[in-house]
Amino acid sequence: MGIIKFIFYNLMGWKIEGSFNPAIKKAVVIVVPHTSWHDFYIGAFARKILRTEINYIAKKELFLWPFGWYFKWMGGAPLDRTPGQNKVEAIAQLFDEKKEFRLALSPEGTRKKVESWKTGYYYIALLANVPIICVGFDYATKKVIVNKPFYPSGDYHKDSLVIRSYYKTIIGKNRKFS
Repeated sequence: MGIIKFIFYNLMGWKIEGSFNPAIKKAVVIVVPHTSWHDFYIGAFARKILRTEINYIAKKELFLWPFGWYFKWMGGAPLDRTPGQNKVEAIAQLFDEKKEFRLALSPEGTRKKVESWKTGYYYIALLANVPIICVGFDYATKKVIVNKPFYPSGDYHKDSLVIRSYYKTIIGKNRKFS
């Protein structure tokens, strides 16, 4: 752990603001803005330092030999992406199957600038009856910001205004996409 902290804090110059409540074992963690592949290792360092298991989903084919063990070790959960399935329901089901599951998603669905977010993260949290934890990687201040849990009310439009407010000042790595 010491080497990870040294690299993150001293060599990379990052800081962490906020933390995950250890009593909350299940949540949808949204990370915004997602503008670079660098977000992956920033997140990996932060979750290790925060000692918090954070999961992700990926197509089930990635979990086959020879690299399947790595994706599982990194917190991955396989998802069958066969057409015609309700992905929100399938992902919400993962929360029922696991004792601890904090699912990291990027509501933008890409690393490019988008005009609107995909809504799946919200409906997954609502269906699984778990909070949404808003996390930002602010490259301008080199801070990983972890906000308090937000419990969706079922009114997406009202709740999305609150959720988006957490990200007003956060600047992604690729500023033209932030």
